[in-house]
Amino acid sequence: MAGKTLYDKIWDSRIVTRDGEEDILYVDRHLLHEVTSPQAFTALKEKGRTVRKKERTLAIMDHNVSTRNREWNGAGPISQKQMELLAENCKDFEIELLDINHPDQGVVHVVGPEIGLTLPGTVIVCGDSHTSTHGAFGAFALGIGTSEIEHVLATQTIRLKKSKNLLVQVTGTLAPDVSAKDLALFLIGKIGTSGGQGYVIEYAGDTIRNLSMEGRMTLCNLCIEAGARAGLVAPDQTTFDYLEGKDRSPKGEEYSRKVEYWKTLKSDPDAVFDKTIVLDAGEVSPMVTWGTNPGQVVPVNSVVPDPDSFIDQEAKAAAKRSLEYMDLRAGQTMNSVKIDKVFIGSCTNARIEDIRRAAQVVRGNRVSSNVQAIVVPGSGRVKRQAEEEGLDRVFLEAGFEWRLPGCSMCLGMNDDFLQPGERSASTSNRNFEGRQGRGGRTHLVSPESAVVAAILGRLGAVSELKEERK
Repeated sequence: MAGKTLYDKIWDSRIVTRDGEEDILYVDRHLLHEVTSPQAFTALKEKGRTVRKKERTLAIMDHNVSTRNREWNGAGPISQKQMELLAENCKDFEIELLDINHPDQGVVHVVGPEIGLTLPGTVIVCGDSHTSTHGAFGAFALGIGTSEIEHVLATQTIRLKKSKNLLVQVTGTLAPDVSAKDLALFLIGKIGTSGGQGYVIEYAGDTIRNLSMEGRMTLCNLCIEAGARAGLVAPDQTTFDYLEGKDRSPKGEEYSRKVEYWKTLKSDPDAVFDKTIVLDAGEVSPMVTWGTNPGQVVPVNSVVPDPDSFIDQEAKAAAKRSLEYMDLRAGQTMNSVKIDKVFIGSCTNARIEDIRRAAQVVRGNRVSSNVQAIVVPGSGRVKRQAEEEGLDRVFLEAGFEWRLPGCSMCLGMNDDFLQPGERSASTSNRNFEGRQGRGGRTHLVSPESAVVAAILGRLGAVSELKEERK
């Protein structure tokens, strides 16, 4: 009998019952936010149901929160209404809520791991596609829809059809100015936004082992943009060290017992994957998107591709539409593209390591007079840690805005958004038409490259900034 993959092991350990092609899995952790939960709570009330496991449920306000102030109406009446509904529903169903005034409030996928709610071997769900972030800990974490949210609230289970296994093996060393964000975009550029469709990705290889937990979270966060159901990294000593001592992690002897179990959560040597992709980390350079999906990406020191160079007719047509929307032309150098706004934040790149890496590039520089640049910490804890290290002053002295935690300009759902025609360099995860505001144009980059764009007023890599300072 063939060995099991990590995904196989987690899946098998959480089966409650089998039902034809689908299984019903037990859910260890259910995370909620204000945008996708109202209808689920309404359905529970209409049917007279209760929440099955309140202690395994946590709600956080993040999408609609203003990062300029902590006024409930800071991001407008619709946002205020959604936050008020979440507060009301959490009170009615006795669910713990981190509202806009809670000191640990922040982006749900930043808060969960940092307080120790995200544990290896568990099933984690949330009404948000980037729940895959938590897979960095060796958890099966996935985004779900409103009807599924209702089902999890009522039963603490979820009905799913099992995905196939995809192994992404990465070996070699990333260059000093290349981050996990660049690696993730590089992969999506290779396999496309549907390359992972039908699969759960396991990331492995010495490159992955050498990533921090923050880097692994960035990688798993973006697997959704490759079309995958979820992403996984097998837990190791880096994982255990990160979790030890966290507020809600197991303590003492229980923690030691958990670690012994977590050590078994890895794919067996003879496990069979349905598909394998091998990447050389040395081939990855600072990346930037040129189009309107994360797969339309090139190195920042290269040029906009010619749509006619695409063999696939659908890809060719999509490239032409993207260039028209983005107001770019084939052959144009990416580092000639001027930027209006820079956003450092989101569930992809708003952790303390991201803030530190960005601050390293900022030191000794000034934001271009033509750019508005904002830094949005992913949580209250990240904000406090950064301020203790003096990183807020580094950004403020360089001309950046230092904001309160929230989803901010990742999506046009609060008071941070692009105006029609404005162009951003963003550390977020999606660059679809209108994602950051109607008519806005988004270039996805790493925190380091975002800083470069803020300083130079155009897209560029850290190496260019160093050259200009000589």
